[in-house]
Amino acid sequence: MEPRWLTDDEMAAWLRLVAVVELLPGVLDGQLRRDAALTHFDYHVLAMLSEAPQRTLRMTELATRTNATLPRLSHVVRRLEERGLVERAPCPYDGRATNARLTADGWAKVRETAPGHLATVREHVFDALTPEQVSQLEAIAGAVLERLDPEGRVAVGIEAAARRRG
Repeated sequence: MEPRWLTDDEMAAWLRLVAVVELLPGVLDGQLRRDAALTHFDYHVLAMLSEAPQRTLRMTELATRTNATLPRLSHVVRRLEERGLVERAPCPYDGRATNARLTADGWAKVRETAPGHLATVREHVFDALTPEQVSQLEAIAGAVLERLDPEGRVAVGIEAAARRRG
């Protein structure tokens, strides 16, 4: 069967998307490492906890919201625990589960780190776009996300954060 080759327009869009996917994480990670001694993934974990009720999530739910394997997440949470930013405890409703909770120091770190992170996101993404392009980006990213995450597992954290801000 002959492959469905990309059109010239699709190839141009694809190559630009790949470049963004390759370059943006380094920009975000670099700013967070320099200004907060956090990786982008560390910050994402802290941010997901900051958006959760009581700033607490089961480790399995946190893994889903951050699209991480449990071993990777456990390693990162252990490092964040050592810094006093997160603590783990047995889930009071299910003794087999473990909860991760943002500590007061973790909440302070999120509040201290967010302005610089948001400035970097704004500078490198949103300042380059018109309001119409922002709407288009949301629609495009949503359409692709539905294909990549048809069960909406990762989107749960996105929607929860949006609701808390709205």
